[in-house]
Amino acid sequence: MVSVLLFPGQGAQRVGMGRDLAERFPEARDTFLAIDEALGVPLSRLMWEGPEDELNQTHNTQPAILAHSAAVLAVIRPRLTEVVAAAGHSLGEYSAWVAAGSLTATEAAQLVRRRGELMHQAGTARPGAMAAVLGLGTAEVAAACAAAGSPEAGHAVAANINAPDQTVISGDPAAVERAGLLCKAAGAKRVMPLKVSGAFHSPLMAPAEAGLRATLAEATFLPPSFPVIANASAAVVLRPPEAVRLLAEQLTAPVRWVESMLVADNLASDLTWIEVGPGTVLSGLLKRILPGPRTMSLGTAAEVEAFLQ
Repeated sequence: MVSVLLFPGQGAQRVGMGRDLAERFPEARDTFLAIDEALGVPLSRLMWEGPEDELNQTHNTQPAILAHSAAVLAVIRPRLTEVVAAAGHSLGEYSAWVAAGSLTATEAAQLVRRRGELMHQAGTARPGAMAAVLGLGTAEVAAACAAAGSPEAGHAVAANINAPDQTVISGDPAAVERAGLLCKAAGAKRVMPLKVSGAFHSPLMAPAEAGLRATLAEATFLPPSFPVIANASAAVVLRPPEAVRLLAEQLTAPVRWVESMLVADNLASDLTWIEVGPGTVLSGLLKRILPGPRTMSLGTAAEVEAFLQ
């Protein structure tokens, strides 16, 4: 099976996530326990029992989603034959580097926990907002953001280019609100405010970048066994120094997901796209980017069991 591995980002979390994997597969249980030990906190208990508001805190959400993806990977890795690339949405890019063998699951969990702390601190120092714009092209959304920004209102940018008709905007609350109104006036079907703790993938995250860059510099990145497509460049990456640079830049750069999927699609023919981790969001987006992709989602014990059989 020639495959591309996809890894979800923030928003895929839910109380109970991964518990069935730990109960069914020793490799998954060992992964959760190793990450708990590396972080020095009972993350798996929070994932399985909540409370939900604590799980939804950025510094918990990010390692929780990575842990879930890493647990699935630990089980399915022997059955992955020909992987041509991996890509992850925002924090999911760290999971992609785990899949490629560049980072251990424990070190990646430590990195994204620190990433979440830095992002939360930046969001507390300068509160931001994000909103999903549905039913309007990216170029029109970007134009609305440019028109909405001002010295008084602040920044608004197209932060996540998720599908040709779905873009998330991010920035200062007044500018994001105005950009949303301009998007509606331009024909957007819907503008949905998101429950987030900061203006992710926007200039407002700049204060977090130096701290993340320093943390990444101390990490052990090995050459990957297959390419990872970076959010910030939408290009295949094979060199660890480039990976480190782009992961730091990712905090303030847009997630170029549409371009990333088109790049992956050109790497081989007859691809199977495997979403590894909680939820099916990326599989849904892919169907709006490419005509008739063959997808599968591996997030639950039942789904993994079916894949192994």
